[in-house]
Amino acid sequence: MVIKVFLATSSGSTAIKKKQQDVVGFLEANKIDYAQLDIAGSEENRMWMRENVPGDKKPTNGIPLPPQIFNDENYCGDYETFFNAKEENQVFAFLGLAPPPGSKV
Repeated sequence: MVIKVFLATSSGSTAIKKKQQDVVGFLEANKIDYAQLDIAGSEENRMWMRENVPGDKKPTNGIPLPPQIFNDENYCGDYETFFNAKEENQVFAFLGLAPPPGSKV
């Protein structure tokens, strides 16, 4: 299983950059294997992300913003869902991963 984080490396939005850094920083700090997929530089990545975010999770304009998180083909959620899982120490469950031994996360 590979965690896929769809991000925009050339985003002009400071808020989006901070959210992306928060997700990536957490994954790196917890030694979780993941792949960064750039939607700004790859039309294929952008289309895959847009097509695979469930309809009820898309914003009213229909275009989900990065970061969007998947476990292989399974949608985990967006930044807000990730943040809530982090606050509740449920990130491993959110990602569909078993927590490491002795972990409270």
